[in-house]
Amino acid sequence: MTNDLDITALTTLTEQYIALWNEADPAARTKLIAELWSPDGAQVLTDPPQEIREAAAALAFPIPHLTVRGHRELDARVTRAYEMFIAPGEYTFAPRGVAQRLAGGLVGLGWSMVSIADGSEGGTGYDVLALDQDGRIRSDHQYIGPA
Repeated sequence: MTNDLDITALTTLTEQYIALWNEADPAARTKLIAELWSPDGAQVLTDPPQEIREAAAALAFPIPHLTVRGHRELDARVTRAYEMFIAPGEYTFAPRGVAQRLAGGLVGLGWSMVSIADGSEGGTGYDVLALDQDGRIRSDHQYIGPA
């Protein structure tokens, strides 16, 4: 599927993906998830928050990856991110360029969390997406970085 992605398709994917995380209307978020993700699609947070890393280390576990799977869990994940970062009015999510085709049939998409007050970056991230044959996200490995 990624071989079929031209600049128009990559731009649309970027716009829809970012719009999802900024969407205020719960019904519209649910609809966007169904349009963007396959029914069994997953998002994997590859670098969980420090407190989770420390709790795992204290139990002698390696750093865990956090995974949500399926539309219901994805909806809860996106809704919580919206409540934490967008709803208070401090930030908005913005793309860092247009999604790019990567080796192995993957797509890379960079983003930033931008302060509404002054335009500074409050955080950044990079998502590596694997798409199904219909062009929907099968897996999304999210890497969150500093501003």
